[in-house]
Amino acid sequence: MDNNRPIILITNDDGYEADGITQLTEVARQHGKVVIVAPEQQQSGKSCAITHSVPLRMRLVSESDDITIYACNGTPVDCVKLSLYTLFRERRPDLVISGINHGSNASVNAVYSGTVGAAVEGCVNKISSIAFSSLQYDKKLDLGNVLPIISQIIEDVVRTPLPLGTLLNVNFPVGEVKEVRFCRQANARWSEEYVPHDTDSFLLAGEFYNREPDAEDTDEWALSHHMASVVPLLVDRTDYNYLHKLNYKYGR
Repeated sequence: MDNNRPIILITNDDGYEADGITQLTEVARQHGKVVIVAPEQQQSGKSCAITHSVPLRMRLVSESDDITIYACNGTPVDCVKLSLYTLFRERRPDLVISGINHGSNASVNAVYSGTVGAAVEGCVNKISSIAFSSLQYDKKLDLGNVLPIISQIIEDVVRTPLPLGTLLNVNFPVGEVKEVRFCRQANARWSEEYVPHDTDSFLLAGEFYNREPDAEDTDEWALSHHMASVVPLLVDRTDYNYLHKLNYKYGR
């Protein structure tokens, strides 16, 4: 292996055998040595959850010159944390990529997403990190038209690392992609309801509401107009405007 090649750590929340991560790997291997550490099973909606109640393990699935695959029994964030502790003690990855998720992680979905959560963990560890998602929910994804875009984004970030504390949340519409739009996260919410599963349990259901459907600078608007959305997110969740107001109000 060429030690000068970038090392790219890939994970997801759909599992190491998911179609999205397979297609992402084929693109990423063009830009560096790929190490996959992904969940053994579906871990959607885990956000930044970590496992502390059961032992974590990584199982080597396969290994070749440019791709090594491990399956982990934990969450997406567990995959990143455990791999950094065990596999990358001497040399950290140059890039952490999460995805390609089967389903949208735009707008408020980024709060709940295990895909985005894994990218956040990479960012916390001062590694440039990207989350990729597609609005397609099918088990078999048709991503041929977006793979060149993914390749270009990876190339750009490898060449020019992201600012510390910033990650990219990238989402693709179904079908045609007219352009790539750099935008902000839309103000939206889920109206959550629960449907009976049996006599004493329920399943989560709900409806998505975009509070600003006409705002042309948001990810939801871009996706609804057949554009890929790229939203830079911050790990620092401090509301600096309100902090300033509080300090002014209380004379600090």
